[in-house]
Amino acid sequence: MIQKSYFRLHKLIIFSLVFACSVTAQTSLNKFNRVRNIDIQNYVIRTNFGREKKTVFGDTIVSLKPLKDNLKSFELDAVNLDFESVKLENSGADLIYKTADNKIFVTLDKLYSSTDVIAVRFKYSAQPKKGVYFVDEQREDGKIVRASQIWTQGEPEEARHWFPSYDFPDDKATSEQFITVEKGETAIANGELIETIANPNQTKTFHYRMPAPHSTYLTSFVIGTYAKIPDSYKNIPLGYYVYTDKTSIVPKAFGRTKDMMRVFEELTKVDFPFNKYDQTIVANFTFGGMENVTATTMADTEIFLADFEFGRRAVEDLVAHELAHSWFGNLLTCKNWAELWLNEGFATYMEAAYREKIYGRKSYISKIRSNAEQFMIDDLINKKRHGLFNASAGNVDMLFDNPSTTYQKGGAVIHTLRETVGTDNFWKAINIYLTRHRFQNVETGDLKRVMEEVSGVNLDWFFAQWVYGTGHPKLNIKQIYNPQTKILELTVSQVQSSGNSTPAAFVLPMEIEIITALETKTEKIEIKKRIERFSIKLDGKPSKIVFDKDEKIPIKRVKYEALTATK
Repeated sequence: MIQKSYFRLHKLIIFSLVFACSVTAQTSLNKFNRVRNIDIQNYVIRTNFGREKKTVFGDTIVSLKPLKDNLKSFELDAVNLDFESVKLENSGADLIYKTADNKIFVTLDKLYSSTDVIAVRFKYSAQPKKGVYFVDEQREDGKIVRASQIWTQGEPEEARHWFPSYDFPDDKATSEQFITVEKGETAIANGELIETIANPNQTKTFHYRMPAPHSTYLTSFVIGTYAKIPDSYKNIPLGYYVYTDKTSIVPKAFGRTKDMMRVFEELTKVDFPFNKYDQTIVANFTFGGMENVTATTMADTEIFLADFEFGRRAVEDLVAHELAHSWFGNLLTCKNWAELWLNEGFATYMEAAYREKIYGRKSYISKIRSNAEQFMIDDLINKKRHGLFNASAGNVDMLFDNPSTTYQKGGAVIHTLRETVGTDNFWKAINIYLTRHRFQNVETGDLKRVMEEVSGVNLDWFFAQWVYGTGHPKLNIKQIYNPQTKILELTVSQVQSSGNSTPAAFVLPMEIEIITALETKTEKIEIKKRIERFSIKLDGKPSKIVFDKDEKIPIKRVKYEALTATK
């Protein structure tokens, strides 16, 4: 998922601190995981709608396995679902159930073992305040200029508002949907369209099947009046669903989709992992886009920016971001919401990675620098600060209240990680990371482990300060040159406010470029204390000094004092 573009555009001391940050993060990590006693295998979801009262009528079969023997009861998330019946699917026997605390608690007919698969059928209705959104038709001068729509938004925990589910990212299941719509409408959902059924009452039912396991929040549908522009990449069907009078937007907004798929496959050495890829525009969408598995939803206002030259790069980034989630977020999914940066940080980084492949290193660095700058501006003014590992994630309603950390800082930190381990090691590790955890859930430790395995570098310090820590380094540089000895003395002071999880001193391996009348010299240093001094022999007086010219560590502020000379 990505925020809308107008949000994106505005917006030994060190070792003890590293150890403390790491211990704190590891200690608190488990509290964000969810305890469960079942493993969902599959959902079969049937939906039809009462448009006038914005009602969802649901019929969902949940197939599950006990995680331990002797399972007698289980619970699912269900917010304001009015249940008509709960039955065993195989026998039709009624089951005892109760609803409380936004859940449904089901008592089974007997004890079940961990080898059993239990299918339970729920019939219900709801008038959801979240999860499913009804958009009225838009009229101008008495004419319909945009037909009505119904669409879902699942992230972070909105699926529970329209079907009973285990609504947390750490469990993956396959899914199947039967979506009944009005005459003339189209339904777009996850996976392959198996059939379209014409019903006697002039409605149609679209039958989709998603055979790859996915987290619940990625389950989706969109209903509306659409023109489908078909395409393909290799053997992967592509679909661009736009309003019938807006087909001209497709090449401008989505025309690079195939090229992006090629680039992402080349970089990761992992093929696109699903059986199709659709992109559908909707009205009144809260975010810029949402990576519902194989069926990305896009805000029409964002996509329409592609009609203007100034907006096309932002649309390109949006399309790249949501596509990148097919690898980072859908194939691999964060285990809990504190780890959301593993989804969003990588999708943001892949925007830049695509630019690097197509437009070159300068465009890539510009994108990385822009991400870092937005984060640092927000970091100064935003009181809701957290690390990439989000220790505030227990409050799910506020998960996207400080997006620049999860998105922009995430992308910039991944760039710094690549620079730290080396480009070849980085992409080799990414391939192993994606392959090892294919269709599974991941935590920061999984990424750290594979980067260390491939590079041979201990990255405790890196993850402690950039992932588990907050804030960013602020460097004051004092420069004194001695013309007799031709030695430049640099005093580097880290002046960021420390405390809580912001280090008093960041570890900053860095290159300094020094230009004199006779040479351009590069010196490698490592800053790891609050105040450090470095002496550098030169051939003459420096005319310019640049810390980190290649922007290997873009998340930093550097202030240079004027050069002074000793007499």
